[in-house]
Amino acid sequence: MKTEQRRGTVSSAPAATANSAAGGAKIPRQQLWVEEPAGRRRMPDPVRRSAVRAVLIMSLTIIQAMVAFLCTLAGSWLAFPMVLSSVGSTVVATWSVLDVWVTRQVWNQRNGVVSAPSSSARQLRRERRRARRAARDEARIRRRGTESLSRA
Repeated sequence: MKTEQRRGTVSSAPAATANSAAGGAKIPRQQLWVEEPAGRRRMPDPVRRSAVRAVLIMSLTIIQAMVAFLCTLAGSWLAFPMVLSSVGSTVVATWSVLDVWVTRQVWNQRNGVVSAPSSSARQLRRERRRARRAARDEARIRRRGTESLSRA
C-alpha cells in the first residue's frame, strides 16, 4: 500500500516545487528515488558467502581456461601448465558449487524452512498439538475426579 502511494503521489515538500517559465505556476516534481520491496527474501549469510566464493572461483577458472586456450593457439610453452591447472581449477569450481548446495541444505536443516500455510507438515503439527492438548485435558479431568472422592 505504501509503495503504491509513493509511486503515484508527488512530494508536497516546499523544495519539491519549482517555478515554471510560463507565469510562475508551481509545478510539482516527482521523487527521484522510489524504494520497492524486494521480490525475494535475502539469502542467509553462510549461503551467500559460499555463493560469492563459488562465483569468484568459477570466474577465475573461466579466465584461466581462456588463457590456456590462447596459449595453446599461440604455441607458447605456458600452454601445458595452464591446461593442467585449468583441469584442477575446474575440479575446485565444481566443489565450490557443491559447497553452496550443501551449505544451503545444512542451513535449512538447522534453522528450519519457511512453510506455507497450506503445508502438510504444518497441518500434521496442528493435529499432534490438538491430540496432546486433548490428552492433557483428559488426564487433568481424571486427576480431579480422584481428588474429590472422600477417603472415608
